[in-house]
Amino acid sequence: MNSIQFNSSRFWMGCIIAAVVLAPFAIYFSTASSIVSIWNSSETFAHGYIILPISLWLIWKQRRVLAQMTPVPYWPALVLLAACGFGWLLAQLGDVQVVRQYAFVAMIPVAAVALLGLRISWLLAFPLLFLLLAVPFGEIFIDPLINLTADFTVAAVEATGIPILRQGNNFSLPTGDWSVVEACSGVRYLISSFTLGCLYAYLTYRSRVRQLLFVLISIIVPIVANVLRAYMIVMIGHHSGMELATGVDHLVYGWLFFGLVMFLMFWIGSFWREDGGASENVSLAQSGSRHVESAATMPIMAVAIGVIACMAIWPAYAYYLDQTNANQKPLDLSRFQTDWQHTSPVTDWKPHFQKPAAELSRSLQKGNQSAGITILYYRNQHKEAELINSENRLVTDKDPIWRRISNTTRSESVADRSLSVRESVLQDKSGKLLVWHWYWIDGRFVVSDYIGKLYQAKGRLLMQGDDGAAVMVAVPFYDNQDRARETMRDFIGEHLVPLEAMLAASRKQ
Repeated sequence: MNSIQFNSSRFWMGCIIAAVVLAPFAIYFSTASSIVSIWNSSETFAHGYIILPISLWLIWKQRRVLAQMTPVPYWPALVLLAACGFGWLLAQLGDVQVVRQYAFVAMIPVAAVALLGLRISWLLAFPLLFLLLAVPFGEIFIDPLINLTADFTVAAVEATGIPILRQGNNFSLPTGDWSVVEACSGVRYLISSFTLGCLYAYLTYRSRVRQLLFVLISIIVPIVANVLRAYMIVMIGHHSGMELATGVDHLVYGWLFFGLVMFLMFWIGSFWREDGGASENVSLAQSGSRHVESAATMPIMAVAIGVIACMAIWPAYAYYLDQTNANQKPLDLSRFQTDWQHTSPVTDWKPHFQKPAAELSRSLQKGNQSAGITILYYRNQHKEAELINSENRLVTDKDPIWRRISNTTRSESVADRSLSVRESVLQDKSGKLLVWHWYWIDGRFVVSDYIGKLYQAKGRLLMQGDDGAAVMVAVPFYDNQDRARETMRDFIGEHLVPLEAMLAASRKQ
């Protein structure tokens, strides 16, 4: 009878644990779907499909040890679970998809700690934390890696003695033109290497120092390999008269080179292999055998209810806030007043932004000064109509006419106040365009995407709506960029106050 009771208790305990593990996928179905959607649409994150099977396999490997251990619920973990839920809520309000996805995935290992206790969770720490690598993360590194690749390639080509002319991330050699775009950043190599490096370090080493060292190497090596790859591709193209390494073979060569580098990295790492897993498991099993007893179902059931409650409250509250913040009133940006004269468009350039709720675009002139202003106003934002989104760009990589030559952040003194702006220089065949752009969110001018998202989340959390706008002022020029900046200061100095007044009035509509 005791044996039957023990097995029955274990069975119901397993059912409870399985229900809690599956609960986040049901409660946060839209967030889980957004992760899978990115896996489907981006080859960079296609590895996400194998993360969960690998984690389950790593847990299965510990089944004999786990069978000798009894779950002891750890109630304080519910505080951390609630923090994950609140983080998800803020990310939902600010529409920061990657934070929302990390908060969702983090709930799974935290729920395991609450249900299973510290000892079992520590044994399963790596398989549980490995789940975080399923989140599609890495786009933040694209621009820095593009700049690093361009800097190294240009410097290496110059050191080779070949003349090269650079404009932004575009450069020209006597034999042809090259561009360092997103696919050249190496972020795909970096993510793949880091994921494999973490798994390899866990399976191969027992020393934490060796594990961390190998993971660090798995980050450094693909970055170095990518800049070398870019340089070699340019040199192959140059010396072959642009017949090799410029089409499909460009990508094939890149992946073959990356595969060779990864093989060498893991081969070298195998020389320091540590085979200590069996003895570690035996030790854990022996220390755990003293605690083997009939599992108490009621405490597990109680903490399971607490876990599901901590998860479910946040989507419900987010839905309530969405209904409260919804604003269906029409928008009218025509209140924008100016003493400058309307004129024909100063440029045919248009920003590549998601569709706004309202838009104002004017070309204005005063004396010999000309400027264009574009205001994109967003309200009731969603994934296809966001003010701050990675798809919103002044110029896309594939734009057939315009190129972005430079991009920086400046602090300007305008209208007796300090104004931070992003300054970009764009170029087409006819000349250059100086663009200053910034956001208006929660009644403030900001340039940082992160601060803008925080203000957006704050406004929605306080039920003040999610209204925001992108403001862009463009001045054409040829060689004298300082004169274009003077025109920019004069224009903004005269229009900043009426611009704020118009945006504030629109928010109250």
